[in-house]
Formats: sequence, structure tokens, C-alpha cells
Amino acid sequence: MEPATTLLLIVALAVCAYMAWNIGANDVANAMGTSVGSRALTLKQAVIIAALFEFAGAFFAGDAVTETVRKGILTVDFELAETDIELFTRLSQDLALGFVAAMMAAAVWLTVATRMGLPVSTTHSIIGGIIGVGLILEVQYNQELIDWTVVRKVVMSWVASPLIGGVLAFLSFTVVRATILDADNPTERAKTLAPLLALPTFFVLGLALLFKALKGFFGRLESNGIIADKYAWLPVKENGSFNPFAENAWFPINALLFALAVGIVASITLHFVLRKVDLDAEARGFKGVERIFVWLQIITAAYVAFAHGANDRSNAIGPMAAVYQVLSSETGMLAQKADIPLWLILIGSAGIAIGVVTWGWRVMETIGSKITDITPTRGFAAEFGAATTILAFSMPFLAVPVSTTHTLVGAVVGVGLAGGAKNVDFRVFGKIAASWVASLPAAAFGSVVLLVLSGGDFLTMVVLVTLAFVGVATVMWRTKDNEIHVEDALADIGGEGAAATPLEVFREHAAAVTRTVDRMLEAVDAAIAGNDALEEAVKATHDAEHAADGLKASLREALSTPSVRLIASTEEKLHMITRQDRIADYAENVAEQLAFRPLYDNEDAKANLKEMAMAVKACVDAYEETVRALRDYGLSGETRKGANELRALIRTVNQLEHEADLLEAKAAGHVFSSGDDDALAAMHMYRVLQRLDDVANACERAANAFLPLLSR
Repeated sequence: MEPATTLLLIVALAVCAYMAWNIGANDVANAMGTSVGSRALTLKQAVIIAALFEFAGAFFAGDAVTETVRKGILTVDFELAETDIELFTRLSQDLALGFVAAMMAAAVWLTVATRMGLPVSTTHSIIGGIIGVGLILEVQYNQELIDWTVVRKVVMSWVASPLIGGVLAFLSFTVVRATILDADNPTERAKTLAPLLALPTFFVLGLALLFKALKGFFGRLESNGIIADKYAWLPVKENGSFNPFAENAWFPINALLFALAVGIVASITLHFVLRKVDLDAEARGFKGVERIFVWLQIITAAYVAFAHGANDRSNAIGPMAAVYQVLSSETGMLAQKADIPLWLILIGSAGIAIGVVTWGWRVMETIGSKITDITPTRGFAAEFGAATTILAFSMPFLAVPVSTTHTLVGAVVGVGLAGGAKNVDFRVFGKIAASWVASLPAAAFGSVVLLVLSGGDFLTMVVLVTLAFVGVATVMWRTKDNEIHVEDALADIGGEGAAATPLEVFREHAAAVTRTVDRMLEAVDAAIAGNDALEEAVKATHDAEHAADGLKASLREALSTPSVRLIASTEEKLHMITRQDRIADYAENVAEQLAFRPLYDNEDAKANLKEMAMAVKACVDAYEETVRALRDYGLSGETRKGANELRALIRTVNQLEHEADLLEAKAAGHVFSSGDDDALAAMHMYRVLQRLDDVANACERAANAFLPLLSR
């Protein structure tokens, strides 16, 4: 092998590893973005699971042999090798150079997109690079190399796959909401219906596992003589039949039975698990219905990671296998098929896993939290819709190279729209869609520039790719701050559990507010008794209000944390916090008023004050129970039953506030009718009553702030 050829091969391997790293960094969000967004998994847990399953799929289930011209974009006349061997050899050498350029251009584009948190298609990026190569070689060799029919299908898939994925996800979540979330007893209904929903879900995953992830495995079994015909399990590539018993079946009966068995086993297993689990006990920040879908979502996410690793590994090592086959062979000519060496499989698999660990979090954040709020039920619906769409489009009777990224983003938008158009941030989606359209021309332009500047010379291409690496490394170094590194991503393997949800911190803040009111009541009792405990009770009220302020700060910080599950917008939550905090502020004001001077010394007036204080306490306790119901409403999946319970408690708070108003009027009337002898003390008593009424009014306003959440 000549030195220039050796250098190009080394550089090509580096480009292959870089492309694999980018695939892991950008496409991992397909599998784990919704799980992180719904908080079914922490970011670090998602990175660990994705890295393991992506590597396993890429290393154990990928194709052992690949088509040298990937995705059917280029149509090379391999018969030319017999009619004009010299011309075909030159074409093969230029294709090898072109594939290096295509991989580098696609990889650089993926790095840019990942740095910006944009989920783009690695499949379409490499297709764009290959199209650029094809355009140059068509001019150079005066041949038609690009199959524009396939290109048109790819462009059509920009609209078709996210649209269909969105529709299926919308319908899936609508079914879950209608049959479970809106039931009178959603938890019991989920125990009954979730195993039934698991059957079609795992049936689809079983088929997808065979057709997408294990096709290389069956190919190896056939080549080793272990099975006679892999098409007894896999769909034929052309001229198929919808009769599952036919030899040329699109859906072979073996595959259907396998998928049905997977679905039945999953359904039965889930049924017995749900009989033994206390779904009302909070775990991982969820309870009731959402706890069930946490498990389902994690399972489907792990499958998507495995299938993605098996399927998309070839985006990196497929072109590299062709380059290696051309540069290392004695003839220097391209073959229709190329064996993939084990060491090349390891490079691709390890590159994907490392990409997941180092930069995968960027795109996870976009899919998981920036498009719409994701819960386990919504995340499950999105993943099911995406998996079904990808399976359908990958069947040979359609044979459209759709993007997992496009489909899943469309599915996430679909479940967001199930809650109303205002629940989707279309500005973010618009940026993502623009990046999809840019993928093909960006990668094509990059490959054209590299191939034209190389002039067909191996050493020139080595220099150009090296300069490109230096440029990328420089940009990455300048943006190295605030990264998640390998050691950080692996830090919590074994799991430290999910952090408290904003709703849980909100409930804790409500409890702190109630404690402030309790200390205020102690100050009222001490003031009525006229003993020395008043000063200590006032101080205790100040301390309790200060502690509540500390939790308020934690809650504001929780709202600013990315990838957290909310049932309201940040603005709505901030409004709710402000309303709730005023309860403690007014309670502190009551204690401060009591410290100014002794109360009006009238037994009936003091009895009325005590009665008023207890009414305010009842209102505060009812409000805290309302916040507990709000938390459960969010953690359990925003069920109709939870919404009805929350509305009833809000009405209770309003009623108790009205009763406190009546008691205030009664107490104030007595003070003004009997306080002529000590007008200053009577006025002081009235101001205390007013401050107590402020506490009750603040409870009413804080509870009513929840109503907009229930009107969606």
C-alpha cells in the first residue's frame, strides 16, 4: 500500500470515529429525550442506559455486511468493471475520496447542530454528503449516478414522517386520556387497561426489533447455515405479499407470532407486577397512573436505543467499509457488498457510546423540555407513535429512509397538541424544522468543497480533513465550559434518584407557610392571655417566615432547572409562588401587630379574636390540602378525578374564607360598639382582625390561582 493511501486510510478511520461520535451525541435524544423530559430518568441515568444499549445494538445486532453505496442514493454501474476496468478503477478511487468527504461534511454539520441543541437526522446528513459527491462525479464522469427518485422520497419524508408520527402519538395519548386519565378511578382503571395497552405496544416493538435491529443477526445465521432462509423471519426486499404464510411475505408468520408472544408475555408480566405494587405510594416523583407509564417508557426508550445503535451504526461505518474495501484491496475497485471487520464495528460502536456520554445531553434537553412539557404518559405515547411510524416506513413496500429524529420530534409535538396548541413552543419547533431542511444542502456543500479542493489527490484530501479537524477542535475548545464530561456522567451509576419536582417543593413551601401561621396562632394566644410568651412567639413567627422564604428561593431555582416536568408555564408557577408566599407574609404582619401594644381588654372581644384566628387556621389548612391535591394531580397524570378533587378543595377554601369574613365582621362590630372607653386599644384590636383577614384572603387568592390549570 502506497504511503498516500495509508495516510488516507488512517484519516478516514478518524473521520469514521468522529462521525460515530456525532451519531451518539445527536441521535441519542431519539431514545432518551422524552424519558429525561418526563423525569422517568435523570439525565445521567439516561446517558448510562443509552450508552449501554446503543453500544449493544451497534456491536451485536448491526449488519456484518453493508452495501457500499448506502441508502440507494447513488446508482453505480458495477458491470463497468468488466467493460472498462480502468474507468471503473478511477471511479472507485474517486468514490472512496468522496465518501471520506461525505462523512467529514456530515459529521461537521452534526457537530454544529448538536452544539446548538438541534436534533437533526444523521441519516439525512450522510445522504446529503453523498448527494454532493454524486453531483461532482456526475459532471466528472458524464454519468447519471444520483437516484433522484430516492432523493424525492427523502424530501417527502421531512413532512410525512413527523406528521404521521405526530398523528399516531396524538391518537395514542388521546386513547390513554379517554380510557384512563379521565376515568372515575384512574389508578384502578390503569391496573386493568395498562396490560392491555402493553400488548399492541410490545407487538410493534417486537416486529421492529426483528425488522430493524436483528436483521444483521438473521443474515449471519443464514450465511452460517444455521437457518435456511432469513426471509422466514424478515420481510422480502421486493415483490412481497401481505399474506403472512407466503414465502415472499412482507410480514412473515414467524415474525408475527414472535411479536405476538413478546406482547403477551409483556402484558401478563405487567398484570402481575401491578397487582403487587402500591401505585398510590410516591416513587421517583410519580404516583398512580404515571408510575405505570414510567416503566413502559423506560422499556421503550431502551429498545429505541438498542435499535438505533443497530440501524444507524452503518451511517458511520458503512461508507468507511467501502473506503476500506477500495483502499486495501489489490484491485482498488469498489464492490457491491463489503464485509465489515470486527475492529471497524468496535470503532463505530464505541464512538456512538462515547458521543452519548459526552454531548448527548444537549439534544436531550431540546426534545425533552423545550418543545412541550412531557409526562410519562405523554412520553410513552410519543415513543409508541414514533416506533410505529418508523416500522411502517422501513418496510420494503414503502422503503423510505425516514429519520428517527424527525419522527420522534413530530410525535412530541403531537402529544403536546393533545393538550392544546398553546402547550407547544412552535418557535423551537420552527428552528428544528429549519435545521432539518438545512441538513442535506449543508452536508452536500461541505462534501462538494472537500472533494473539489482535493482535486482527486489522496494527500490533498488528508491535509483538508486534518485542517477541518483542527477547526472543529478549536471551536469545541472555545465552547468547552459547562459541559458534562465522562466522569460526571458516570458519577451516579446505581442512581441517586430523581430530584424533587417543582410541585413537591411547592408543597413543602405550603407546609412551611402553614408552620408560619401556626406560630402566628401561638402569638395570638399569648397576646390574648397577656403573658410573657408573646415575644418568643413573635420571634418564632419571624423565623418560620424566614424558613418559608428559603424554600421559596429553592422553588424558583427548581423552575429554572432544565428538563423538569411542569403542569403550568414558568410564568404561571411564579404567580402561584407569589400568591402562596403572601400568606406567610401576612401571618408575620399579624405577629408584628400583636407586638406593638396590648390588646383591647375585653373578654368578648378576645373570644371573637380567638374564633376569627381559628377560622383563618381552618382556611390555611384547607389551602395546604389543596396544594397536596395539586401535587398529586401532577404526579398522577393530571387525571379527571384529580382535577375534580382539586376543584372541590378550591371551593372549600373559598367557603372557609367567606366564613372568616363573617367572623371578622362580627368581631369588628363588637369592638366598635364597646370600645369607646379605650378607643386606641379597640383600634389596635381591629387592625389585628384586618391582618388576620388578609391571611384568609391570601389563601383564597392562592387557591384560585390553580383554576387556570384545570380549564385546559
